[in-house]
Amino acid sequence: MIILGIDPGSVLLGFGAIKSQGSSISLLEYGVIKAKLIQEEYNKRLLEINFKVSQIIQRIKPDVVAFETMFYHKNAQSLIKLAQARAAAIIAVANCNIEIIEYAPMEIKKSVSGKGNASKQQIQFMVRNILNISETPEFFDATDALAIAITHFYKQGTAGNKKRIRSWSDFVTKNPDRIINL
Repeated sequence: MIILGIDPGSVLLGFGAIKSQGSSISLLEYGVIKAKLIQEEYNKRLLEINFKVSQIIQRIKPDVVAFETMFYHKNAQSLIKLAQARAAAIIAVANCNIEIIEYAPMEIKKSVSGKGNASKQQIQFMVRNILNISETPEFFDATDALAIAITHFYKQGTAGNKKRIRSWSDFVTKNPDRIINL
């Protein structure tokens, strides 16, 4: 199964794709769409996000796309722009009839690091270790997107065990072969 994770944003949109084979995953691709650098005019930026996400989907051919759910933001204008950028990406996925899954930020952090309040640096560290990435991705948005994809993989269970994983301890119990001792 190919899982594409998307961390939407109106300035930077992170994406990351992984491939699952049984109980293991491997990195396919990750990157960032620098929407503001492509188009300064906001409405055209949304079109560009939609177009670029469509291109990524055509190239990667994911079976499922996972997004981070919306979170509360103090600035209403920022929240509106984030929602619009997210919608532009979701429409690109929906137009391809691909399943869309959403995970809360705390759920993603807990799935990848074991802590729901993990920092971006901790998430990046764990993503690099889980996927054996030697370089440090330029933007946290790319590792956040990979974390979203990894979360979906973990939530699906292994090939022989499709039961939903409900907690970190549940995952450890059901997947002792996937625990990395650092």
